[in-house]
Amino acid sequence: MSGPRAPRRLRTALLASAASACLIAASAPSPAPLGIGDRLFPYLGNPGYDVTAYDLAFTYPGSNSKPLPAVTTIEARTTAWLEQFNLDYSHGTVRSVEVEGAPAEFRSAGEDLVVTPREPLPPGVRMRITVRHDSNPMPGKDEESGWVRTKDGLAMANQADAGHRVFPGNDHPSDKALFTIRVTAPNGYTAVANGLPVGVVRRAAATTWTYRTEHPMATELAQVSIGRSAVLHREGPDGLPVRDVVPTKDRERLEPWVRKTPGQIAWMQEKVGRYPFETYGLLIAEARTGFELETQTLSLFERELFTRPEYPKWYVEAIMVHELAHQWFGDSVAPRTWSDLWLNEGHATWYEALYAEEKADRPMEARMRAAYRASDTWRAAGGPPAAPKGAEPGEKLSIFRPNVYDGSALVLYALREEIGRPAFEQLQRTWVSTHRDGVADTADFMRLAAGIADRDLSGFFEAWLYGEKTPPMPGHPDWRSAPPAEKAPKSTR
Repeated sequence: MSGPRAPRRLRTALLASAASACLIAASAPSPAPLGIGDRLFPYLGNPGYDVTAYDLAFTYPGSNSKPLPAVTTIEARTTAWLEQFNLDYSHGTVRSVEVEGAPAEFRSAGEDLVVTPREPLPPGVRMRITVRHDSNPMPGKDEESGWVRTKDGLAMANQADAGHRVFPGNDHPSDKALFTIRVTAPNGYTAVANGLPVGVVRRAAATTWTYRTEHPMATELAQVSIGRSAVLHREGPDGLPVRDVVPTKDRERLEPWVRKTPGQIAWMQEKVGRYPFETYGLLIAEARTGFELETQTLSLFERELFTRPEYPKWYVEAIMVHELAHQWFGDSVAPRTWSDLWLNEGHATWYEALYAEEKADRPMEARMRAAYRASDTWRAAGGPPAAPKGAEPGEKLSIFRPNVYDGSALVLYALREEIGRPAFEQLQRTWVSTHRDGVADTADFMRLAAGIADRDLSGFFEAWLYGEKTPPMPGHPDWRSAPPAEKAPKSTR
């Protein structure tokens, strides 16, 4: 993600259907919200199972003010005995739940859907969960949906904790899974989702599009675009299919921008190795979000980024590269916890700045020196890069502060100065190849860096990632950080 996130508020809005065909056993534990203990989002994710695949089916009614009838099917493997289990889900009516084809009892608890199967499930078995529900694009009294309402339809923005306001699941990036996404919409609309198309069925009044990912994906990276859109196809490096989704009326105006993507992919491949997924492209939506977002294989952009004349060309292209870099850093290699966010945003900001340096003569050193001056202020406000402070009350997405953008890119700059450019570049390539399609954390990065540099870096990382104050910059003893009381420059969008 680049740029500040719009605040979102929480409110439980689940209504358990009275039509459930199965009564909860008297011995079952009381429903309660669970989580896997993430420091920043303690109630996200759920213990007891690992999701392997999602099948999402949405029916768009032709209006953004009406809920979408939906069916979510989850394939998972149990990791413990389960008398009941939790799914992350809120902001929609649940009509029924089945486990292995049998009706199951369900109740809400906080932002969880608590499911009691007919029979307890032992560890190590597969389970298939089918939830029939509504997916509501309208904001509630105290929360917003993960859907973004565009001028002509819908898109998704689920980062960091809004995926469960669109569909039920295990809404934490540490549990990645394959996705199949089916969207039915009235004729005249076009639907596009993560992955590659695997089928289109046209009927008299509506069309169903089906897409499937070839690589596992976190719930926060799911994307569905529904709109009066044009899908532009081109070829990227090594025959990679590139597709961009733009408002049909803006096709000619946006074409000069989206045609830059293959060259940007080639540039990133020179830096860190081959592109990690089956396709890529831009989803340019006519909506006000306040951010761009690295949804896997189809990054979300505001239309105005490309149409406002005050944005310099180099700046727009650098933001495009920011979201592209996330396909390696944050998507292919997902964070194990949300405290590892610096690995996503620090690297994406690094390649954004490096692209601006190489393509537009915007020196990396000048940007990092400015970041160094602001760093103590950023740490005081948001915490050190690898131990960010929690979100502000009512603004869960306020974890996306400057300390995880330029503040974290500054850590990478210091690391390059410390271990040298050749070792640093080897580290970047090895990181994404070693953890491709997986999850990793700060400790993994520290171990890999120490191994490649062939020396102990624990003191360096402890100071730069966890210190309250910014350490001296290697190779630049004259750099100074302004006291936190001074007003610091804003981070790049």
